[in-house]
Amino acid sequence: MVYIHVPFCESFCVYCGFYSEICAPGARGWEAYTEAAISEISLKREQIRLSVAQGVNTIYIGGGTPSVLPPAALRRIVEAVREIVSDEGPIAEFTVEVNPEDIVRRGPSFAAELRSMGVNRISMGVQSFDDKVLGWMRRRHSAQGAKEAFRILRQAGFDNISIDLIFGINLESISDRPADLIWRESIEEALALDPEHISAYQLSIDPQSALASMVEKERYSLLDEESCRRQYEILCETLEKAGYEHYEISSFAKKGRRAMHNSAYWTHLPYVGIGPAAHGFVQGRRSWNASDIKLWLKGEGSGYETPDKEQLDMETLMLGLRTSDGLPESFLERVCEPSSLREELASAHLEKSLISGNLRIPEKDFFISDNIIEKLI
Repeated sequence: MVYIHVPFCESFCVYCGFYSEICAPGARGWEAYTEAAISEISLKREQIRLSVAQGVNTIYIGGGTPSVLPPAALRRIVEAVREIVSDEGPIAEFTVEVNPEDIVRRGPSFAAELRSMGVNRISMGVQSFDDKVLGWMRRRHSAQGAKEAFRILRQAGFDNISIDLIFGINLESISDRPADLIWRESIEEALALDPEHISAYQLSIDPQSALASMVEKERYSLLDEESCRRQYEILCETLEKAGYEHYEISSFAKKGRRAMHNSAYWTHLPYVGIGPAAHGFVQGRRSWNASDIKLWLKGEGSGYETPDKEQLDMETLMLGLRTSDGLPESFLERVCEPSSLREELASAHLEKSLISGNLRIPEKDFFISDNIIEKLI
């Protein structure tokens, strides 16, 4: 599988710490990026083939905001990848992250162009359906804009759309309406669109974000843990009633619509990263590119490491227990502290899956999964 990082945004969201550069409409910064991305794809041709042969044939274009790229630039990058991976069979899943405002502004022709490139899954960052919350987040779109973008994508023929939401926001200075009510309404607005997939993340403080600076200057305080937990429970209960499978801590899908690309990460399948700040994992070697487009364009700042078996076991433990599939009991017996494993089993923080037969963290304890995993390690 291949991940391509597009390091451009028209503006920065308050909570985001992913590497990106401001690139206004009509700017020319993406020309050098496009050429360098195509060169890196060519350079990593054999790694890409290996990752597909040993894993799954998926492409994921994330960012940043991939939907700010000119369609012609996006198409050139896509064609460079497809020329390699198509030799290994059909592309099972091809996801592009989009901002609702870009879809609305560029209209049906842009959505149709994405379809013509072979994109068969869209991940749309909505985050909230409350305009005051969106304003505080510094999002470019409105609630109505998100709905319109979804309609455009549906009309273009996309039958696999994922919506991102964020919970756990302290709304004291943002709205005079109850936070739980606003959160519940956002979930219901998302469900009204009938997406195939919903990802919901608790607001966290990324050290590189504007929000981190606001916290440091005491202009924002985190929502208390109990309130965050209550909102997470609202999420789980509402989506379960709507028929969504809760297959990973932050991920909910209709039957047969799990995210193949993300699921492959959680099972340590190989992948190749293209673009500044992108990471890869092929033949047991982890690699990364510089989180700086100037360094990346010069071919500098990249690195790699070969994790040992203990590191890989710990990653397998942390990733596997984030999912509803869990991990084989024999694996947990091998890598966990025996007394901790017995204690978590006795306290029902681990249970046997009736489907996979593995041990997993039950949904009721997903919210405290980090604590459970820490004890097991």
